[in-house]
Amino acid sequence: MKKTFKLIDLDCANCAAKMEDAIKKIDGVTNATVSFMTQKMTIEADDGKFDDIVKQAVKVCKKVEPDCEIVLK
Repeated sequence: MKKTFKLIDLDCANCAAKMEDAIKKIDGVTNATVSFMTQKMTIEADDGKFDDIVKQAVKVCKKVEPDCEIVLK
């Protein structure tokens, strides 16, 4: 499964790169991109674990950028 999420208040490209690296390390993630320019995060991961993976991704993103909000729809 592949989904794209909108990011609010992502402050810098360096933070986006750190978030992307952290998400890629989550078990079950096949690919992830975090774009500072478009303020979007795309996660590609196992269908069965997707919801858990998204929750973990939100946690690691908050560690890197506490002010950044991920819009989960």
